[in-house]
Amino acid sequence: MLAGVFKAVIDRSSIDPKLVEDISVGTVLAPGGGATEFRAAALVAGFSESTAVKGLNRQCSSGLQAVVDIANAIKSGMIEVGIGAGVESMTSQYGPGAVTEFSELLESHPESANCKVPMGVLSEQMAKDRKITRAVQDAFAASSYQKAVKAQKAGLFNEEIVPLEVKWTDPKTNEEKTVTVKADDGIRDGITAESLGKIRPAFAKDGSIHAGNASQISDGAAAVLLMKRSTAERLGQKIIGKYVAASVVGVKPLLMGIGPWKAIPVALEKAGITKEDVDIYEINEAFASQCVWCINELGLPLEKINPKGGAIAFGHPLGCTGSRQVSTLLTELKRTNKKIGVTSMCVGTGMGMAAVWVAE
Repeated sequence: MLAGVFKAVIDRSSIDPKLVEDISVGTVLAPGGGATEFRAAALVAGFSESTAVKGLNRQCSSGLQAVVDIANAIKSGMIEVGIGAGVESMTSQYGPGAVTEFSELLESHPESANCKVPMGVLSEQMAKDRKITRAVQDAFAASSYQKAVKAQKAGLFNEEIVPLEVKWTDPKTNEEKTVTVKADDGIRDGITAESLGKIRPAFAKDGSIHAGNASQISDGAAAVLLMKRSTAERLGQKIIGKYVAASVVGVKPLLMGIGPWKAIPVALEKAGITKEDVDIYEINEAFASQCVWCINELGLPLEKINPKGGAIAFGHPLGCTGSRQVSTLLTELKRTNKKIGVTSMCVGTGMGMAAVWVAE
């Protein structure tokens, strides 16, 4: 997947691969040490051996952190051209073994021990404590599906997605086939709040969170090419957007879902704008419960939130989401002739991140 998006960056931008000095890749469940496979993916995609590659992990914000790291490296003069990317294969890497046992030292500190509480369990408790009902969650989730279905049928994701040819084994026949993936297959038509209301809770018998109002287990990769405006103009590169500012904040581990609520105002302040100045907010839908709470507490109008749906409808490949959101946001801002956008997400272990973008 990562090699595929790297190749697409070269093909779509016509950038000379030798000009790309550094690539930062966000991922959470990295196989093979992460950076080893990422470097290999860059080389097979056509980048020069002179192009450096690193992997990083800030949980669900890894993809955004990768983009921001490259932007900061450019701003500081360390590099001129770089790529911020994200990738995750949750179908092959996600599971109970993803979180290892803690040492006695880490277990002895209450907040430290809370860092390994499963996301679904702590989100269930947060929904209960903050009085986010199942009905509210299901309505929000149904809306995400409905927006995504409408956008997919209208071809609004086509500009963002790079068709990828992969080998696939049919689980029924065990036959290996070559297929071309060109659309998110998690998007389901016909989803309503009523149909979601029939799904069994996942984390507590009397719980409100289930498979239909939480983000899906998905695979994905995304990449963003960055450089200064002067460099882009000199190289004849099409400018589609501008990175303005970003924030990263910490919250209590058991309240990781409130991360966007704390991170977004900080990013807006750094950018010198108000929440009303923002045309579109892409806030990751890790769980409907936490997303709804953040939106309500920030006082944001629902029509500005995830206009093409979100992770509930098409998935949250952990390391990919932060870089994918940049593409989703800038594409939609351009299509709707709007200007300012924010991407944000809650972050496992109790953090939040947000960034401000301007479309060209």
